[in-house]
Amino acid sequence: MFTEVTYATSAGSRRRNEDLVIAGPSWIVVLDGATAAAGVDSGCAHDVPWLVARLGGALAVRLATGRGDTLAAILESSIEELAAAHGGGCDLGNPDSPSSTVAMARADRGRVDYLVLGDSPVVCSLADGGVLAVVDDRLERLPGGRPYSLELVRRMRNAPGGFWVAGARPEAARESVCGEVAAAGVAVLTDGVARLVDWYGWSWADVPAALAARGPAALVAAVRELESARGPVSGKPHDDATVAWGRLDG
Repeated sequence: MFTEVTYATSAGSRRRNEDLVIAGPSWIVVLDGATAAAGVDSGCAHDVPWLVARLGGALAVRLATGRGDTLAAILESSIEELAAAHGGGCDLGNPDSPSSTVAMARADRGRVDYLVLGDSPVVCSLADGGVLAVVDDRLERLPGGRPYSLELVRRMRNAPGGFWVAGARPEAARESVCGEVAAAGVAVLTDGVARLVDWYGWSWADVPAALAARGPAALVAAVRELESARGPVSGKPHDDATVAWGRLDG
């Protein structure tokens, strides 16, 4: 169980925040909806916030009931429920159909099991004083290197040798990065906060240290300050930024 769970989230623009954080006494879920490129036809009647809300709700029900399923099994059945909720009017075979990253942590007696699908990492402050950063970097390893073409991303999304996200294919859950560690705390964040490490010189060890000392809102403020002072390395000037921090009771 967690002794405390705190979080902060901030929209990156005037658009609706497409991140979502949900937590219970022993679990944390953070989702980051994928914003479609301008002019792309998703083949879906629903927008990204709808998908994130539906997926988050399905995950929360399963985690809150306390079933002993693995996190990957919970995610797979939640994506199945999500796909059914679309109804018959959406083209779920369209590679641009709405999708989301998934990062989850579940605590029990001083241990955390984790799941990462897509570029929303989990950072564990280990019981022995070390830090474990769980990162799914497959989006960064597509052939040819950045900048990626829209066609390349479409072809490699949820495909062998590409990268995987939660959308319409339940089997994507089997591609998640999963594990279990003895931990004193766990941070679950979107790539909007991971910019601190990816772009601005923080180490992964800095993340739980700052969270323990100053809390989640301070990390979101730090990334916004650095974005304004140094600008983005690529992409959006500001992204939706979310981080949740759970302390374990040992």
